[in-house]
Amino acid sequence: MGSLGSRLVGGPRAAECECERRKRKRQREESESPDSPAQEASGPRRKKLKSTSKYIYQTLFLAGESSDITICALGQEWHLHKVYLCQSGYFSSMFSGSWKESNMNSIELEIPDQNIDTEALQVAFGSLYRDDVLIHPSRVVMILAAACMLQLCGETMKETISSKTVCGFYTAAGTYGLDSVQQKCLEWLLNNLMTHPNVDLLKDLSLGLMEKLISSPDLFVMQVEMDVYTALKKWMFLQLVPSWNGSLKQLLTDADAWFSKHKKETCSCSSFLDTEQGQKFAVVFSHVRLQYVINDLISAKIIERDMIIPSGWLSAVYKKQWFAMLRTEQDSDLGPKELNKEEFEGHSMRCGRKLAKDGDYCWRWTGFSFGFDLLVTYTNRFIIFKRNTLSQPCNGAVSLLAHRNIAFRLRLASFDSNGKVICSRSAGYQVLSLEKDQEQVVLNLDSRLLIFPLYICCNFLYTSPETKPEIDEQAALTEN
Repeated sequence: MGSLGSRLVGGPRAAECECERRKRKRQREESESPDSPAQEASGPRRKKLKSTSKYIYQTLFLAGESSDITICALGQEWHLHKVYLCQSGYFSSMFSGSWKESNMNSIELEIPDQNIDTEALQVAFGSLYRDDVLIHPSRVVMILAAACMLQLCGETMKETISSKTVCGFYTAAGTYGLDSVQQKCLEWLLNNLMTHPNVDLLKDLSLGLMEKLISSPDLFVMQVEMDVYTALKKWMFLQLVPSWNGSLKQLLTDADAWFSKHKKETCSCSSFLDTEQGQKFAVVFSHVRLQYVINDLISAKIIERDMIIPSGWLSAVYKKQWFAMLRTEQDSDLGPKELNKEEFEGHSMRCGRKLAKDGDYCWRWTGFSFGFDLLVTYTNRFIIFKRNTLSQPCNGAVSLLAHRNIAFRLRLASFDSNGKVICSRSAGYQVLSLEKDQEQVVLNLDSRLLIFPLYICCNFLYTSPETKPEIDEQAALTEN
């Protein structure tokens, strides 16, 4: 009975408790009332103050209070403060040197760049008084031009890179010789092109910039190399049909339909990259690592169906992969014995995975891997590689050699809402030798640095670099 009674809710005692709660609430409200004696005794309530940054921006910049310098340009005046203007290299030199302007209270600026307007100057000056700057994509070039003139653009631009501004920043930074800003934009794109796909971003990417991304060993690939090809197909479609307006989910379907229709209408047996429309895109597609696309049956069939890639490219890749397979099967190729960084970066398999939340994960990437069935596990903040031969079923032949080597690079990153890296780790470049069913911890993560979703990007090289075939000289002489 006692146990049952402890679970009961209601009755006279419950009603009494409710009355007491209401009474105490009334007393608390009365004591906190502005007109109550208790409130008067304790003094007036404090108003919630604006943040320091917001106060400085509104009071000093917008209202111009306590201004000690007036800047005139393009028919407009700004009542500013030397102490804030000195954050700009342009004004710092002006005020600290033996220039006549250092003692003037009003300065007229000459604006030599036609890209600079009053709105751009407003944003540039305002950035000296606040922590963050909101830049509309259509205003990127103007604002960057103003920031460059005032020599304050570097850090401000880097902090405001997003999917909407990155391409404009990259182009403008090239125009104004801002190498560090351009490099930061490139890094952002390498990290976000595939981890955070975006229709507008794909539309904005120029041919030259896309080539740099796809050819880079630092491209953060999600899933497998086939997804690099798919991303390029979407991008090429958007370059050819810039008026297309739809969702990311619909993009691939419409791209496939467009290329299929083009093939039927032209009645051409040539690949799309061999056509007049497609030739300019060939240089970008040439950086797709096709050896890791044709190693999966479904992907190989899609490549053949699309008829985007020239048949000559595919024939050469099939031949190369066939010889690589024969070396592992008949010549006992154990894999890379040492890591040649240039060889690795240019020819390794690129793949990745997104971990939405903390937990236990185990996976393998699709495709033939020359009998090396690699299982990747994330558990208890460890990343573990396992060479699987017997313990778990594998679709395909598995090598039973006593040892197999694999060269790899493993990177992890988390991003904020604008695609900026907020934490990252790397296992660097390594060569690992594993026995049958051996496990190896390749990265131990600090829980304080883990922020989900977590993106994992890996590069693998399963076979030794290709060597020139040895020629039997006596046999060659006999044939001649």
